[in-house]
Amino acid sequence: MGRAKRNPSDKRLSERLAYPHRSRCLWVLRIFLLCLIGLNLTFQDCLAEEYKFEVGEIEKKAFHFGGYAEVDPVLFGLNKDSRLYKLRFYNRDEGSTLDQQGFTLQLDGAYEKGIARGFVRINSDLVHTYEGWSGETALYEGFVSLKPSPFVTVDTGKKTMKWGKGYAWNPVAFLDRPKDPDDPTLNLEGFYVASMDYIRSFDGPLKTFSFTPAIVPVYGDMNKDFGEPNHLNPAAKIYFLFFDTDIDFMFLAGGSRPHRYGFDFSRNLATNLEIHGEAAWIKDYEKSFIDGGGTLIEEQSDVWSYLVGLRYLTATETTYILEYYYNGTGFTEGQMEDYFTLIDRGYDAFVTTGMDTLLQGAQRLTEGRYGRINPMKNYLYLRISQKDPFDILYFTPAITWIANIDDRSFSISPELLYAGVTNLELRLKGTFLSGDEFSEFGEKQNDYRIELRARYYF
Repeated sequence: MGRAKRNPSDKRLSERLAYPHRSRCLWVLRIFLLCLIGLNLTFQDCLAEEYKFEVGEIEKKAFHFGGYAEVDPVLFGLNKDSRLYKLRFYNRDEGSTLDQQGFTLQLDGAYEKGIARGFVRINSDLVHTYEGWSGETALYEGFVSLKPSPFVTVDTGKKTMKWGKGYAWNPVAFLDRPKDPDDPTLNLEGFYVASMDYIRSFDGPLKTFSFTPAIVPVYGDMNKDFGEPNHLNPAAKIYFLFFDTDIDFMFLAGGSRPHRYGFDFSRNLATNLEIHGEAAWIKDYEKSFIDGGGTLIEEQSDVWSYLVGLRYLTATETTYILEYYYNGTGFTEGQMEDYFTLIDRGYDAFVTTGMDTLLQGAQRLTEGRYGRINPMKNYLYLRISQKDPFDILYFTPAITWIANIDDRSFSISPELLYAGVTNLELRLKGTFLSGDEFSEFGEKQNDYRIELRARYYF
């Protein structure tokens, strides 16, 4: 079942701009800006007060407790012509928009005494959507560290390893969950791991050396979403600071996952210009996809994934982050078109017979590899942010562009961030999607997303 290709500049997009829900977006923007101006004036008055320094403020405490509470209302503009909309809402009509209310509480706690340190991070989410209320509480991190010498640290428990130098993607993050490039600074849930850090410093071209062996056991419910069970999964990373260049070599000996080897680097070419990159080689990667007839095909091959990026800071404090990412495990443009065609066939069958068997099969594929963040091969990422424009302190506007090079679809996300009130952060962010028929962003269930996030740190 075909349809005319969509173009961001065509008449249909202009007609959508006339819908009443657009006025809601403008109303939210006006309220945000008025609050921002008022908070900024109040904060500048507070700056005039004398700050008193207390020695006790810098004393290291054995116990630390903190975190944040967040309210996150979201408005989605639905793309009713897209395949993924038809897959999700084939048996219901949700109109042109959907509302969602999110509430998050994230708690951090740390205790340190002698050579021992413990750290815990717990994340609780409560979300209200058209389907009702849902919630989840997860232990993001919870581990114990022992430091028997200045050169050795041993960690045991659940933690994130944070391997890789990329900002939006990390192909060498073998022991972590994938980032969301639309919000890459969010904390992630870790895996249970036992690791050690051995660090030494030297005079000469080699300034620092470290060795980090690790084991990620998958047994029973422990790390069950890491991969196949009943494997220890040894891994390691070797780090060098050599001639002012950060260099890492890492590997994961498979079992639960295929064997993989990686390399990354980062170097300042100037005080305001940094270059970084990563490369990962995966041995015997198993790739499953469907062909044009809906037949599931499985292939096994060695694949490469890599990233290269730049970070540039101007004299006026504008930050540019540019990255290119090649995902060797991703689908080709033709393979994604076959997937979308399967959804078409399933939707047509449902309309004519009322049977949703094909759509249920497509849904299972979507929950697997087709539903990954950025499931295709070639991507560009650009983020531009400006600190304190127009002399508005603690105000940072930014814009993020994520493009699929293969099918020429993209998302663009302008945002306004204000943090001028102690411990309070306000962010207004919009994400708008554009793409032709059968493209990644063109077939998303949403045309746009407007989000207002209020986060209070304590």
